[in-house]
Amino acid sequence: MQINQPKYIDREKSWLAFNERVLQEAADRTVPLLDRLRFLGIFSNNLDEFFRVRYATVRRISIAKNQGKKLVNGVDAKTLLQEITEIVIKLQAKSLEILNEIETELQNEGIFIVDETQVNKDQIEFIRDFFTHKVSPTLVTIILNDLDEFPIIRDSYGYLAIKLVKKSGEDSHKSIKKRTRYALIEIPAQINRFVELPKKDGKQYIIMLDDVIRINLDSIFSIFEFESISAHMIKITRDAELDFDSDLHKSFLEKISNSVRDRRVGEVVRFVYDSTIDKDTLDFFLEKIDIEAVDSIIPGGRYHNRRDYMSFPNLGRNDLTTGKIQPLPVNGLSLQSSVLQQIKNKDFLIHTPFQSFNYIVKFLREAALDPKVTSIKITLYRLAKNSQIISSLINAAKNGKQVTVQIELQARFDETSNINYAEIMQAEGIKLIFGVKGLKVHSKICVVERLESKKIKRYGFVSTGNFNESTSSVYTDVTLLTADARIMKEVNKVFEFFEVNYKIYRYKDLIVSPHYTRLKFTKLIDEQIEKALDNKPAMIRLKMNSLSDYKMIDKLYDASRAGVKIQLIVRGICCLIPGIPGLSDNIEAISIVDNLLEHSRIYIFGTDEDAKIYISSADFMTRNIDERVEVSCPVYDNDIKTELIDTFKIYWKGNVKVRLHSERLENRYRRLGEERFKAQDELYNYYRNKIEVVL
Repeated sequence: MQINQPKYIDREKSWLAFNERVLQEAADRTVPLLDRLRFLGIFSNNLDEFFRVRYATVRRISIAKNQGKKLVNGVDAKTLLQEITEIVIKLQAKSLEILNEIETELQNEGIFIVDETQVNKDQIEFIRDFFTHKVSPTLVTIILNDLDEFPIIRDSYGYLAIKLVKKSGEDSHKSIKKRTRYALIEIPAQINRFVELPKKDGKQYIIMLDDVIRINLDSIFSIFEFESISAHMIKITRDAELDFDSDLHKSFLEKISNSVRDRRVGEVVRFVYDSTIDKDTLDFFLEKIDIEAVDSIIPGGRYHNRRDYMSFPNLGRNDLTTGKIQPLPVNGLSLQSSVLQQIKNKDFLIHTPFQSFNYIVKFLREAALDPKVTSIKITLYRLAKNSQIISSLINAAKNGKQVTVQIELQARFDETSNINYAEIMQAEGIKLIFGVKGLKVHSKICVVERLESKKIKRYGFVSTGNFNESTSSVYTDVTLLTADARIMKEVNKVFEFFEVNYKIYRYKDLIVSPHYTRLKFTKLIDEQIEKALDNKPAMIRLKMNSLSDYKMIDKLYDASRAGVKIQLIVRGICCLIPGIPGLSDNIEAISIVDNLLEHSRIYIFGTDEDAKIYISSADFMTRNIDERVEVSCPVYDNDIKTELIDTFKIYWKGNVKVRLHSERLENRYRRLGEERFKAQDELYNYYRNKIEVVL
């Protein structure tokens, strides 16, 4: 290892490098055009969340009393904020270039995104009618000059900053400055941002809702006699940290509700504006919103909130999108038969979206109806808008089952949805647990108790992902369905911990945060180190979303120095630097960003013959290891162990959509062999071939 060689990559910069990989997908001409627009939307949405959470955290550090405190690699918080802003400005500029390129290619396909200067007479007539009947009733317009208090600008909403210059008339003696009024128009979020105009000559036309409003500015401000009017988009991002009051008389549900409500007035951490805006208009809004120098003020293009491109209309052009995967059945597990009876004698693995999420829904629906089932316990973190999981649990409660739900009210940005679901379940007689003080519950577990021959038999599942049928179609996750007494007994212990959390339970099989994850994974790594030092085959293969805990990184460095071969598949943040001589020579690290979001966490310790394999809800991040309730579950079934090893090998063989993690964060594509090997496609083929073999 060279002197002064950094050991870690800053997590914020690593995250921005991940989001650049998303942007690479938007730029990739092999990706269907409408999917490229979707990736632009994901990039923008990710960036919004980054500023609301990570940037806001660094900003808090920068203005705190210990602002001189050095962060990773000796960089202080203020310097890091500046570096982040510089990176973001470059990425924003790049995203605009990509958007312009995509729009040009859409024109070649007969799809035109037009603005208010490019519409003809017939289109204007349609737009004015659309505005009158659809947009105008929902529009919030505020004249700002005479207000004593500036209105609250909602986080991540799009606004048009309006500048009105009144005609001189009787005010001819007044300067333009005195004749200027400013206004704010909130772009309605309940209306699709992309308005389809009537087709003409086989061509399709889309206009942004922003421009629909621009065309109708004369109607909106008809009571003013104005000389000129301009509209430029602005957007702010607020600190999304939840602050709780200490009122003992308030329930936890009420405190969360109040805190989420208060988030709307959180500190502004980013201000994005149309770079063509007049300077006096920009100065007016910066002053009124009270933007401080430390905040990130970012010039942008004409349109912000490009996250809306995630819902760009399909336009009937299925040839321009990849489309959703058709989920495959699981060998030996029938949806037409009792799922409980089928898993009684054998474990099954569900790998969504390659295989159907319906198996999990079927499990719960069956448990809700089975007269022998006495109780259902489940953890919930993020849920679908119209959740079949919630419907199944309510059905179970109505059938007299004792239903216990640990619902995480602090699931970031899903707080409001979870509060609503909590109130619905509470009204149906479902017992709710609101977590453990000081810890988020991020584990994905369920246990069902069934009375068989006067004894309790437990069935259930442990997953790497949320029980969310919406995201299950685009997130890769694995769920173990099992009746193994070793696993189910300890899953039940986790629920006992939720009830009596002053007691620390012991686990022989499960690895549970916050008490055991660091210790157990360290021990598993040490076992491989001992093998390497004894000149025995030693290997560690880890697939996760993020790797940022320095102690775990140091332990992996120890393993590398000892000669353990380490393969890492880390989709997002990776603070570990592979390939450093004398430190991480034996570590390779890649990231896969493709049509599906890689979310499964698969941990393999040892070579194929003696591998210890776990699926987990936890990444190797400090928060997952020390500050949350997480569950990592061992896999005992030999067929499933083989399946998970095969899965990792297929991912590792990939040479399409695979980037190399490196100290310089270049996001270089990995090139292996001449034949294209796209891992997600090959995994689908793998599961399809397994069915064909059985048939």
